[in-house]
Amino acid sequence: MTVLWILLIAAVGVLAYIRLAPSDPARWHMRPEFTENRNMAGGVVRIVETGPDGLARLDRIARATPRTSVLAGSVEEGMITYISRTPTIGFPDYTTVWQDGDRLVVWGRLRFGRSDFGVNRARVEAWLKALQAQSG
Repeated sequence: MTVLWILLIAAVGVLAYIRLAPSDPARWHMRPEFTENRNMAGGVVRIVETGPDGLARLDRIARATPRTSVLAGSVEEGMITYISRTPTIGFPDYTTVWQDGDRLVVWGRLRFGRSDFGVNRARVEAWLKALQAQSG
């Protein structure tokens, strides 16, 4: 019985850490060089032509997404990192978006685990589909 209580307390502790762990902008708000679209086990990179206002338009879409908030950056800075959380446990995923001339680079990735089961790819592609729909 004691072992079950220890396991239960440990599980609650892990879940609390996942939901409450601080997100350091110095670690997550970065701009690596990507030259092509990529699908990874824990994330995705998409590079799209949007015109010079792509970041501003995508920012409105991202901010309207449930359980998504800004970690760092702004449209004026030219780069924004968002945190999106899963509904139940609150796993955080990070999406960094930056304007590179007329191109928009969108990099979505997980924080915990090795695979996101396609969640970041689905979110990024939904955002880009909504952005494309705005363009006509």
